[in-house]
Amino acid sequence: MSTSIPEAFALAQSAADKIKSEFGDQHDIAVVLGSGWADATTMLGDGPQLAVTEIPGFVAPSALGHGGAIKSITIGSSRVLLLTGRTHLYEGRGVGAVVHGVRAAYMAGCRTVVLTNGAGCLQTSWPIGDAVVIKDHINLTGHSPLTGNNPPVPFAGRFVDLTDAYSPRLRTITSLVQPTINEAVYLGFHGPHYETPAEIRAAKSWGADMVGMSTVLETIAARHLGMEVLALSLATNLAAGINPEPLSGEEVIRVGKAAAGRVGALLREILGAIDSAQ
Repeated sequence: MSTSIPEAFALAQSAADKIKSEFGDQHDIAVVLGSGWADATTMLGDGPQLAVTEIPGFVAPSALGHGGAIKSITIGSSRVLLLTGRTHLYEGRGVGAVVHGVRAAYMAGCRTVVLTNGAGCLQTSWPIGDAVVIKDHINLTGHSPLTGNNPPVPFAGRFVDLTDAYSPRLRTITSLVQPTINEAVYLGFHGPHYETPAEIRAAKSWGADMVGMSTVLETIAARHLGMEVLALSLATNLAAGINPEPLSGEEVIRVGKAAAGRVGALLREILGAIDSAQ
C-alpha cells in the first residue's frame, strides 16, 4: 500500500514522537541491521527496546533473520537508535514502508545513519563472511522514495544529488578502524528472487561488486534529508553463476551467525570512532 509524500512524512513524525516518548528526545546515530547482522545486536550494548509494531507506520519484518524491535543504546557520548530489522521492497508494502525507519530516525534527531545488509559478492578474491564498505550504488529496483508530490516544507525538493551518497568522511573513519576493508559498488535489485547468472554478468560489466535487495532506497531517503550515510555489506555468498552451490536464504543466515561476533565488534568500533569524530 502506497502513501503520498506528505502523508509519509507525517507518519514518520508520528513514529518519531512515539520513539521520543519512550526513549527520550534526542538520538544522534541510527543503525539498521540487515540480513546477517541481527545476531550482532548483543555486541552493541544494552538498552531499552520497543517492538516496532507499537510504533506508528512500522510493521514486523517478514524477511529471514530480521528482528522486529527498535532499541536505544549509548556508545560514547552518542545515543544510537538501533533498528534490528528492515522492510524490503519485495514484501509488498510500498516504498514508503521501506524508508519509514530512516525518516522516523531523522525526525527523532539522528543525522547519521549506518545501513547494513547481507549481499552476494561478485569478487572471488574477497572472503565470504567479511564486511565491505559501500562506496556507491546502482539502483535497479525501479523505484525512488521521492516519487510523487514535493516533500512538505521545510524539507528539500525531490531532486537530490547523490554524487557523494555514501559519506567520504565516514568511509575514511571506517578505513582507519579496519585498514584492510574493501570498498564496493552495490547493485540493488527488487527481489525477492535471486539474480540470474546473466544478470550477474551484466552487473559486473557495470562495475558492481555486491548485489542485494535493500539499502539503495534508504540511502536516497537519507540523503534527501541531509543525513550522512555509511553502508556496510556482509558478503554472505558468491553471486549466481559464480557460486557453485544453489543460493538460499538459509545460507545467508548461517554465514551471518558465524560472522556475528566479528562484524558486531567491527560495527561497535566504527560507531565509537564516529562518536569520537563528532
